[in-house]
Amino acid sequence: MAKAIHSMVRVLDEKRSVDFYSKAFGFRIADRFVFDGFTLVYLRNDEADFELELTINHGRTEPYDLGTGYGHIAFAVDDVEAEHSRFEREGFNPTPIKELSHEGKALAKFFFVTDPDGYKIEVLQKQGRYR
Repeated sequence: MAKAIHSMVRVLDEKRSVDFYSKAFGFRIADRFVFDGFTLVYLRNDEADFELELTINHGRTEPYDLGTGYGHIAFAVDDVEAEHSRFEREGFNPTPIKELSHEGKALAKFFFVTDPDGYKIEVLQKQGRYR
């Protein structure tokens, strides 16, 4: 069986991105590898083995074009209201909290935030299938 191990995003400023993911999701650097032309930084937190890989292409100064194909990455939290308030205090400008139902049953309670490079991140209340 396959196991999901990481998702990768390209970022312009390593320090800015590491700072955002640290403050927003408690990520810390698990590994960092510098190569000719690029650096790979693997971030994780204590909640899971899944990692976020940041790729920094040396010398790049223009923001990446995210195009129309990128969706989002999602994180489940114990208290979505508390996290929303914390994100507001951090100045991350989260979207308003929304609730989604399917066939009359609560499915999700969530908000979105955008990282420094424009990637959308969904923050969901831990419940039902989102644990």
